[in-house]
Amino acid sequence: MIQRPEYLNKLVGFKDAPIIKIVTGVRRCGKSTLFELYRDHLLGSGVEPRQIHSVNFEDARYAGLLDWQTLHDHLRGNLLPEARNYIFLDEIQKVPDFQKAVDSLCLDKNVDVYLTGSNAYLFSGAIATLLSGRYIEIRMLPLSFREYLSTRDDPANLPAAFRDYLRDSSFPFVSVNRWNRGQILNYLDSLYASIILKDVVECVKIRDPLRLERIVKFLFNNIGNETSLNNIVNTMKADKQTISHADLGVYLNALIACYVLYPAHRYNVKGKQLLKTNAKYYVVDPGLRYALLGEIAGDDGHILENIVYLELLRRDYKVYVAKVGSAEVDFIAVRDGKTEYYQVSQSVLDPRTLERELAPLNAIADHNQKFLLTMDYSLSSHNGIQQRNVLEWLIGQ
Repeated sequence: MIQRPEYLNKLVGFKDAPIIKIVTGVRRCGKSTLFELYRDHLLGSGVEPRQIHSVNFEDARYAGLLDWQTLHDHLRGNLLPEARNYIFLDEIQKVPDFQKAVDSLCLDKNVDVYLTGSNAYLFSGAIATLLSGRYIEIRMLPLSFREYLSTRDDPANLPAAFRDYLRDSSFPFVSVNRWNRGQILNYLDSLYASIILKDVVECVKIRDPLRLERIVKFLFNNIGNETSLNNIVNTMKADKQTISHADLGVYLNALIACYVLYPAHRYNVKGKQLLKTNAKYYVVDPGLRYALLGEIAGDDGHILENIVYLELLRRDYKVYVAKVGSAEVDFIAVRDGKTEYYQVSQSVLDPRTLERELAPLNAIADHNQKFLLTMDYSLSSHNGIQQRNVLEWLIGQ
């Protein structure tokens, strides 16, 4: 199994805390494997196997437990009254009204509950009722570049590894199996169908999957660009397809709820306010995008921007697009009251490109840290702006 220490440490940190631990993320990002790693940790720290109760609702053997009352009675009947019980429920959103079972089980002080799910819509309804205020969410993504390197035979060759990471995907199952390119594309095609045609379509009962796929292709093709509902509506109209703004909003929110797309809203640095128009969207995995669209010439900059955005999320930042007057910085990242600014560029070896990329950062008057991340191997400072190689930044150097 690929080790996921950042996520594992979060679970360990909340062990036995009287709150429900919920791990969320796109299908096949590694949530079930994380639970395996954590159960191994528990067993290694003295917990006995009979104290652990696990149900994966993607396993047909547990089809009889899809009723919340039946699930509750099954788990309650197997609890050890004299010991701590650790309950793991994988893809719990498949159980209607699951929160009723979880809420009842949590009344027992000897019960520690862990859940995973791939659908934020279903969780939001449950959490808003019985679970509100009594849970912690751990948002999981596919492999980071640093985690991906741990699966490579040649981790020191960062540029070659990064090319494969972008093309072959960051989903753990691909890295574990070490398939050839054809096998990888077959897997990604199947995964795309599972996520889009199953999770997203079922999420809001979408009746026209072909229209959804047209929207997905548009959004995947426009990562890192300001996007509005009007952009998409007009593009579809030009292709002789019609969709209302309301329906489009439903489709877009479903893609976000199933962790396929992540929005970066625009933030006015000078006015210190969040802007509601023209967000940018980033895809959960560049390999999934490549499998759907193929290679697009001249798109390296936006893909690199996508990777930096996801890495900032992994590092627990809240991430926005920084609007500075008429200029824009790729990201403003906020964590624990600390603010940082990031500009991302494929290369700034051309002096004119360097000047263009630095200008928005120089327009920010505050004294928060500012970074320029590029593929160039240059470690320098420009009027306090730190230029870093993005691959070294991704692996924490």
